[in-house]
Amino acid sequence: MATRKYTVTLPEELAEEIRSEVGPGGFSRYVTQAVERQRERERLHEAVDWWEAEYGPITAEELAEAEAERKEIERAHDEREERARKASAPSGEAA
Repeated sequence: MATRKYTVTLPEELAEEIRSEVGPGGFSRYVTQAVERQRERERLHEAVDWWEAEYGPITAEELAEAEAERKEIERAHDEREERARKASAPSGEAA
């Protein structure tokens, strides 16, 4: 992806806090990822707005079902990561 340099204004304390956390050269990557996450959230909000306009408001039951599914996916992901970590640990070492 092509890049271009832009000038943005940020509160100094925030910018310096980020810079100290991400180290040299990481600031632009951090800001890019933050902007990408914000754009994703905006697109998700648009999708929810469309869905609710088309089918009505999402119910508490539907939200609870979606949250349960998210937690199950997260749990399964964590288990896979743990198995992979244990499999890659040198033999004889506790992972």
